Amino acid sequence: MYKIDAVGIACPMPVIMTKKKLDEIESGKVEIIADNDICVQNLIKFAKSNGYEYDWEELEEDRFRIIILKDGNESKDRSDGEGDFTIAIGSNLYGSGDEKLGEILMRSFIYTVSETEPLPKKIVFYNSGVYLTTESSDVLDDLENMEKEGVEIISCGTCLDFYGLKDKLKVGSISNMYDIYEAIRNAGRNMVIG
Repeated sequence: MYKIDAVGIACPMPVIMTKKKLDEIESGKVEIIADNDICVQNLIKFAKSNGYEYDWEELEEDRFRIIILKDGNESKDRSDGEGDFTIAIGSNLYGSGDEKLGEILMRSFIYTVSETEPLPKKIVFYNSGVYLTTESSDVLDDLENMEKEGVEIISCGTCLDFYGLKDKLKVGSISNMYDIYEAIRNAGRNMVIG
């Protein structure tokens, strides 16, 4: 049995840690110790969506054990993870509401994308999303790592000009709205954020 201590670790890290461990093994059990119900629910959703058997129990207040079994015969629903897809990001914040929370969620989203396979073919940044590809961005390392893995990072040139960021671009290339439209139109699937 493989063990993961996810106590004190914020989501989505426990799910990513679990996925990496399950990807490393042909078969076996992974035991995760968590300290909150949200983590438990996220791990259960992950197990279900990947066809893994699972069990969980509350050990004591704020301590849970989740066991996920990989037997090599899982029938994964691959419809949401395979093939050519593009992500379009139109804001430096994820969602609306509190700005600080939006920044935290966007960092978490970009990190999750960078740690999950398959990676997108392209990530397109427009409007205030272009802030994420410039020198002051908290997600540059994740974007640079994805670029090294072959993900094409594209920023809207008009948007960079509008925000005075063209000289501060640190990852990817500058493009125009026609190329951005073509990237989204020609993707097998796409996801628009912001």
